[in-house]
Amino acid sequence: MPKFQFTELVDIAEVQTARLGAGTGAANFLDDKEVGKFVKLVGDSRYDLCAVGNEIEGRIAGIEVASQDNYTIGSVQKGKRFECTFDGLQSTPGTGVIALGDYVLCGTVVAKGTALTGPARVVKATTQADAKNTPHAWRVVSLGAAGTGTVGTVGLIEKA
Repeated sequence: MPKFQFTELVDIAEVQTARLGAGTGAANFLDDKEVGKFVKLVGDSRYDLCAVGNEIEGRIAGIEVASQDNYTIGSVQKGKRFECTFDGLQSTPGTGVIALGDYVLCGTVVAKGTALTGPARVVKATTQADAKNTPHAWRVVSLGAAGTGTVGTVGLIEKA
């Protein structure tokens, strides 16, 4: 009999249109290779790609082909649950184990212009108390099929 596990939750009310990218102009435009990557609010009505250790505010759900006001326009999914790849500890991404209930931040990122090959990565926050008390706290709710939380395994995080 298959094992029951939490899965991602998608609520259309949690997806919003936004400006995307580091700024205006073609050098800052994003394309569909960025779908699935974690983002943070960086300006008026604008999200940009997270760096390692940033709080996760959402992830890119879609990109429009045409720009508007010299910005990339796309959709950002916020809240609920996201599948992720475990990436170890904030202080040493790529090493360490993440446990059920740990609070996480953005892990090692895939460069702009390069598509993800699996779910975006997360690292265990160094200071769990601080990570827990932020408005953008995410915690591990499933260690996935592997059940270990080791680097490279896939699990599930939930907005706390």
